[in-house]
Amino acid sequence: MDAGYLISCLHQALGVVGVFHDNLVVAIDFFVKIALELTVLFIGVTFLVGLIHEYVPDEIVKRALGGRHIVAGSVLGAAFGALTPFCSCSTIPLLLGMLNAGVPFAACMAFLFSSPLLNPVILSLFLVLLGWRVALLYLIVTFVVAVSAGLVLDALGFESQVKAVAFVRDDQPAQDAGSRIRRSADFALDLFRQLMPYLLFGAGIGAFIYGFVPSDLVVQIAGRDNPLAIPAAALIGIPLYIRAETILPIGLALIGKGMSVGAVLALVIGGAGASIPELSLLSAMFEKRLLAAFVLTIFTTAVAAGYLANLM
Repeated sequence: MDAGYLISCLHQALGVVGVFHDNLVVAIDFFVKIALELTVLFIGVTFLVGLIHEYVPDEIVKRALGGRHIVAGSVLGAAFGALTPFCSCSTIPLLLGMLNAGVPFAACMAFLFSSPLLNPVILSLFLVLLGWRVALLYLIVTFVVAVSAGLVLDALGFESQVKAVAFVRDDQPAQDAGSRIRRSADFALDLFRQLMPYLLFGAGIGAFIYGFVPSDLVVQIAGRDNPLAIPAAALIGIPLYIRAETILPIGLALIGKGMSVGAVLALVIGGAGASIPELSLLSAMFEKRLLAAFVLTIFTTAVAAGYLANLM
């Protein structure tokens, strides 16, 4: 066998190994950063939820978000979500706190859909990067869907699909600030121990996608020439763990490469609304039917908003 041919094959093999090594380094780096970020965010937000439980009686939360009419409760839940500029995984501890406080199911679901998608930071980026028409469309679609989804899921009886996530919580009133802080910390750590496997699994899947799925493939699948670009972009976005604030600058670059505005919008909604880490956490709280309904709602919202944007 020709020695030159063997050397060429060896160089090619080394090149493949080098690319794999580089991708693996990127994936590991992403996993470590995301796992640490999610851990800090989750424990921090859960601790704040615990403090809210300590200082704000459950009945006040129920009255504020429940109201006397289910529609008003859903609107308030979506509005509350719009004022919480958290990523999808940081939304889960707040959702759990609301459910345990007895906030009506429709309002909780409206909050769940609204919180990661609709906040002043995202709207400002849409306004600056994609223009006021796209920003207004995004605002209207996400808010209306959040309110409507909460009402529809409640009407269809999906409240029964919420699991009881157990955690130790002392219901005796605390006597001082130190006791309240300790109980809030215990609440956060106990809940984190239960949900940590789901969080790490989701971060691992996201790291693999981040490290080994090339960006050119995304453009090829969701480019202007593909009539199914928008649903494809929504499907691509759902597994990714990327905040909307990160997706939007990337989306602007992808538009320059040939992706339509509608496809970018679908990518943003899919990625910010239903990431794998979020779904992993929700699977510990929701039965399969409710989890599937959640994903279907995010996907439908992403596709509808994408086609509407292209029509504009």
